[in-house]
Amino acid sequence: MDSRYDVIILGAGPAGLTAGIYLARSKVKTLIIDEGTPGGQVIMSHMIANYPGVEETSGHALSRTMLKQAKSFGCDVITQSKILHMDLESSPKRFNVDFEGEFLADAVILATGGVPRTLGIESEEKFKGHGISYCATCDGEFFTDKEIVAVGGGNSALEESLSLSKYASKVTIIHEFNEFQAHPFVVDEVKKNPKIELLLNQKITNFEGTDVEGDNKFEAVISTDKESGKENRTKAAGCFIFIGYVPNTGTFKDSIKLNSRGEILTDEDLKTNVEGVFAAGDSRQKKYRQITTAVADGTVSALSAIEYLSSIKK
Repeated sequence: MDSRYDVIILGAGPAGLTAGIYLARSKVKTLIIDEGTPGGQVIMSHMIANYPGVEETSGHALSRTMLKQAKSFGCDVITQSKILHMDLESSPKRFNVDFEGEFLADAVILATGGVPRTLGIESEEKFKGHGISYCATCDGEFFTDKEIVAVGGGNSALEESLSLSKYASKVTIIHEFNEFQAHPFVVDEVKKNPKIELLLNQKITNFEGTDVEGDNKFEAVISTDKESGKENRTKAAGCFIFIGYVPNTGTFKDSIKLNSRGEILTDEDLKTNVEGVFAAGDSRQKKYRQITTAVADGTVSALSAIEYLSSIKK
């Protein structure tokens, strides 16, 4: 693998892979670096039925196809490797990657996505991987014919609850408000599902369980009604938390302008405040976060990067 590229993309989710497809197909020498598994958050989607031109697929299958396309056009990909150091303001941009060495590029696309947001309760950490999960696709099957809790009130929370209802005998959705923030048709589906119960206007205060031979066994979610103050104990074999995510932008916060939520600020061409650095996908400031909007970002950022490369090589 060469060390010198035209564009380096950080992140192999839908935005980063789409950018890689467009760039490599345009004969732009491109490298994608991802510290995790290709696909990003989309691999957690059990079923995707609203991606244009695709009747129904899984997030894992869709991301695998995108990765295959990017590679087929000549895009190099490094995964499961940590970036030890980066300099986005130098010319060229520099990246030192664990086990791989140093890579240089004239332009960079930041498509680093985000990680699941936690409730911040002390006992949450205790039961992570021992009853508490943030991925229905990963862990739903482990709770077949068991009662579980889902936390959240947005589209992801309700869609994942519907998915979990295919496995669990009962899903109790606990939400901190009286109204959901999801699309009306998703709310209707949830309310019509006989395996789903709703517990609204609740503040989750604790998770309970027992220590069985050194292994934490999840047993219940403790919440308080925000109006009456009444404490509720919802028995469950597990709890799935779907309350959003935190943008993966901490490693370049000193160079790139972010908003108060840590999201990257860009213009309509997806340029950041640093020359030659663009952003795409869920790590940037935007109202809607869907696979299609990430793919659109990947397209725009790639085309903007191509235009930038042309301007500096004149």
